[in-house]
Amino acid sequence: MSSENGSHAQRIRASLKHPVIDADGHWLEFGPIILEQLEKHGGQRAVDGFRSFNGRVSKALEETSDERKRKRRAQEAFWAIPTKNTLDRATELMPNLLYQRLDEFGIDFCVLYPTSGLGVPFHPDDETRRVTCRAFNTFIADYFADFSDRMTPAAVIPMHTPDEAIAELAHVVKLGLKVVMMASMVRRPIPAILEKSPDAARFATWFDMLGLDSEHNYDPVWAKCVELGISPTFHSGSRGSGLRVSPSNFVFNHIGHFAAASEAVCKAMFLGGVTRRFPNLKMGFLEGGVGWACGLYSDLIGHWKKRNREALEEVNPANLNRPLLAKLMRQYGGKWLEQKIDGIESSLQAEQSAATGGLRELDDYAACKIKRPEDIRDLFTDNFYFGCEADDPLNAYAFNRKANPYNAKLNILFGSDIGHFDVPDMKEVVPEAYELVEENLISENDFRDFVFANPVRFWGEGNPNFFKGTRVEKEAAAFLAETNPSRRVSR
Repeated sequence: MSSENGSHAQRIRASLKHPVIDADGHWLEFGPIILEQLEKHGGQRAVDGFRSFNGRVSKALEETSDERKRKRRAQEAFWAIPTKNTLDRATELMPNLLYQRLDEFGIDFCVLYPTSGLGVPFHPDDETRRVTCRAFNTFIADYFADFSDRMTPAAVIPMHTPDEAIAELAHVVKLGLKVVMMASMVRRPIPAILEKSPDAARFATWFDMLGLDSEHNYDPVWAKCVELGISPTFHSGSRGSGLRVSPSNFVFNHIGHFAAASEAVCKAMFLGGVTRRFPNLKMGFLEGGVGWACGLYSDLIGHWKKRNREALEEVNPANLNRPLLAKLMRQYGGKWLEQKIDGIESSLQAEQSAATGGLRELDDYAACKIKRPEDIRDLFTDNFYFGCEADDPLNAYAFNRKANPYNAKLNILFGSDIGHFDVPDMKEVVPEAYELVEENLISENDFRDFVFANPVRFWGEGNPNFFKGTRVEKEAAAFLAETNPSRRVSR
């Protein structure tokens, strides 16, 4: 499908000494096929479950801005799929065509996430959600089977309960699927509202981030991932909730919404001690870039220095020398306090409240067992990976050891996002990513980490057979052996 002289992307790829792995491409579900197959594998319930997500979006787009304003419903994405480039439009629909064009894009291996299917594991009805996920995953295992040497699809995992997640993880591994997208930010009813006004409960929900203050203990899920060699990824957004509910402006709702969702889940995993308890578990947060992660990493260190258990003694009300403070107030308070001297003691007593919200453990980092700030670096940078799109200049910050505390380098994964509105020409994705090298913002070695080494570490260290039988098998195996000579290439 390429031109006689090859595309710009092909020329860049030819100049590299390593493969290019796309960690986050997208395919687009074709209605006549997906609905037929969902019914085949899950019956009408699976069809209805799939349609519910798309129906909600369509309904919102049929309303006027004033109608959405009255309901405080967010403007959804309209014209969200590239159409001017007809070849690319067809490519996102048909795996065979994508397979034929990967060389043209300069991509050796591609991990593909669904589009409409991203909403499947969030369906509120337990049975519908599970049936739809099961049918969807069964279908994609067959749909992409003939192209496994160059692409692999992401299964969708429901996370409302640990049991349903574990059951689906076991199922997708039996199907031969290797990548999973886990539902994060699970909406749950607020108990106090549910008790007082059941009819209103569906409008008053909270987001379960799975790692901290969850309704369930998800450690069995993380343990199952380690057992199965699965590196979970999260691809949830926050558009349409919180501060992103403009009824008239999609861009307002869209900017930063993946980053905000990823930050919340990543922060919960870290402070919930997940990376401490599961040191070999790698988690990927996709499509939000790495700027937020650099900020979160720095903030976790800054807050620990002020809020670790020892540092909290600086603000412990019990340490206040009340007699001395009262004396200083009498001496220097002047006209502002001279009429209030008698009330000083009672005021100080009120200000000295030792209330902590009923917490038994005052150290917010207790689950992480942090003894020094470098522990935060290790628990953060070893376990977390961040999906970055090609045209994001902030990708360079991941490699800036001078700016990131304690000489840290964050792990970023190249994600093309092909198939969505922000990629009008699939051939330009790799060149856009490579611009950071051409502009001297990152080195060739950094670029190698971005598009090859990091994806291999992310998926291959937990499952050394991940790239077996693929075009990048030889290079991936050599890299894993180089970075960990004791690692066996079979499980």
